[in-house]
Amino acid sequence: MSKQFTVPPVVFPSGGGVNPNVGNINQRRVPTAPFQPSSSAIPFMAFDIGSVPSSSGSLGGTISTSAVSSSASFEDEEPLLDELGIHPDQIWHKTRSILNPFRVNPAAHKDSDLSGPIFLYLSFCLFQLLGGKIQFGIILGWIVVSSIFLYVVFNMLAGRNNGNLDLHTCTSVVGYCMLPVVILSAVSLFMPQGICVVRYATAGVFVVWATRSCANLMVALADGVEEHRGLIAYACFLIYALFSLLVIF
Repeated sequence: MSKQFTVPPVVFPSGGGVNPNVGNINQRRVPTAPFQPSSSAIPFMAFDIGSVPSSSGSLGGTISTSAVSSSASFEDEEPLLDELGIHPDQIWHKTRSILNPFRVNPAAHKDSDLSGPIFLYLSFCLFQLLGGKIQFGIILGWIVVSSIFLYVVFNMLAGRNNGNLDLHTCTSVVGYCMLPVVILSAVSLFMPQGICVVRYATAGVFVVWATRSCANLMVALADGVEEHRGLIAYACFLIYALFSLLVIF
C-alpha cells in the first residue's frame, strides 16, 4: 500500500523569482542611456534672446545685452565704400567737371582722391583690351612716370617757396583729366584701323581737350604759377599725347 505525502503549495512573492531578495533572474532590465543627467544636474538653458530675462547677473542677460549692443553698433557703422575712401557722388561730380573743356570747376578737385583715377585707368585698359592691345603694365608705368614728371616740372617752375602742389593732388588731377583719352580709346573701336587722317584728327581734338583741362586745374589749385601756364600746358600735352599714341598705334 503506497503512502501519500502532502506537499504544501509553493507561493512566489509578487516581485517574482525564487529568492525574494534577488528577484527573478529572467526579468529584463530596461537599459539606461549613458551620461543621463540626474534630477540634481543643471537644467538646459535656452539661448533665445527674446525669452531670456535681461538681468545682468545671469548668463542669459549678458548674452542679450551683448547682442543688442552689437546690433546697435552695426547700424552706426559707415558704409563700406566710405570706409574704403570711395565716394561715388564725389567721383561723378569731378568727372562731370572735366566734360566741359572750356569751363573747368577747380573747387570740385580741391579734395584729391585716387579712386576716380583708378577707375578711369581701368576703363582705359579695358577699352585697349577690347581693341586687342594688352597694355596694363605699360599704362600703369606711364601713369606713375607722368605724375612724377608733372609734379617735378610744376615745383621747379613755382620755386621752392611757392611750390605748394603735392604728389597726391598731382596724381589725382592727371588721372581725372584722362577722361578725354578714355573716350578716345572707346571711340577708336569704331574707327577704321591703320593710317587714317580721321584717327589723327580725332586724337588731336581729345589731346587738346585733356591738356586744357589739366593745365587749368593745375594753375587754379596752386599759387604763383599763372605766368607759367604755357609751360605747364606743354608738359600736360606731352603726357596725354603719349597716351593717345597707345590708342592710335
